[in-house]
Amino acid sequence: MTAEQAVSPSPASPPTLRDRSQALSHSARLFRAADLLVILIAASLPWSTTATSILVGFWLLAVTPTIAWRDYARQLARPAFALPLALLLLALLGTLWSEGAWADRLHAVKPVAKLMLIPPLLHHFSRSERGFHVCIAFLASCALLAVFSWIVLLDPAWKITATASSGVPVKNYIDQSQEFTLCAFALALPLWRGRRAVATIVCLALILLFVTNMVFVASARTALLCIAVLLALFALKHLSRRAALVLLAGTIAASLLAWTTSPYLRQRINDIAVEYRHGHEDISRASTAQRLTYWRKSLHAFAEAPLIGHGTGSIKRQFERAATSESRLDAEVVSNPHNQTLNVAVQWGLLGVVLLYAMWIAHLRMFAGEGFAAWIGLVVVVQNIASSLLNSHLFDFHEGWMYVLGVGVAGGMALKAQAGEATGSA
Repeated sequence: MTAEQAVSPSPASPPTLRDRSQALSHSARLFRAADLLVILIAASLPWSTTATSILVGFWLLAVTPTIAWRDYARQLARPAFALPLALLLLALLGTLWSEGAWADRLHAVKPVAKLMLIPPLLHHFSRSERGFHVCIAFLASCALLAVFSWIVLLDPAWKITATASSGVPVKNYIDQSQEFTLCAFALALPLWRGRRAVATIVCLALILLFVTNMVFVASARTALLCIAVLLALFALKHLSRRAALVLLAGTIAASLLAWTTSPYLRQRINDIAVEYRHGHEDISRASTAQRLTYWRKSLHAFAEAPLIGHGTGSIKRQFERAATSESRLDAEVVSNPHNQTLNVAVQWGLLGVVLLYAMWIAHLRMFAGEGFAAWIGLVVVVQNIASSLLNSHLFDFHEGWMYVLGVGVAGGMALKAQAGEATGSA
């Protein structure tokens, strides 16, 4: 035997049945691990940004080997899958013409990068049986937070972190209010269609837990806007005209009751006028005046570069240029105009705004059907659109991940239900 023959590899033998069985078993374990990690992500989101970020990294490692790449490639042609990636691609390209410093450009890509997880989440949960478990994990975590919020209100020493608001154990009152709003309206459909007394009582108790917390403990005015929008959505989607009128009357009565019994809620509403009148003199009480100033400066920056904007991470630079010494508020420099449309418009112009609204519309259309998953997804998207009138919530960490998880998990469940209906009718 020659040396060449001695080192030449033997022909690859075809995989045996045992090899295939082991490969399938390995893939199944990874699939279950990916399910479990998303459940943990949903449970951790109300409490910790660090844990959420770490778990997302582990999920990517677990889910990547389980992806059916041919099916995934075909799914990427669908707008609901492709448009989040298109918005991220625009953010990456926008660094090339940005007027901001490179540190600001790269920092501004990070909030958009989370959108890249929507397609793999949609793909994964269109095949998984555990999407409902993710919803339960988030709901249970938020319910625990709501109970703990009351405890912290009575005894601030129980706070986990040094938050700025009473009754807020972790993070801030805006994030907490958005979580509780989402949970309350997600439970509205099973409450309305409840066929089992126990399930109906549990849903009603949880809704009251979340709503009373926002009325008496801590609430963001953005959440109050979302509640009004989501009430109208629920009425249009699920109620007859007569039932909608009953809901309207009940809402008015409940609002009057909340107004008369909650000094905290009255103060939150009355502060809007105070903040507008005195915002230029006292920037610590300038929330309303700040937003109006940010929007005016952002519209001016957008008008200067309406087609493709000033580039990724350029908002801070535009506010530096627009700063004046007339007041502390006019001199303020920020990198967030507190409006999602303006946030996108300043950086990427009309091109970015078109992609943003196209993505929202594609995700709304994905949840046009009936069923619990479609309702959850619809609430997630509509809540994000409504709250983005007063904030850049798609790019904020907490609300952004609520959108990514909500659309990805509920969207996958909805796609799976649609595929089942198509197979059944074939």
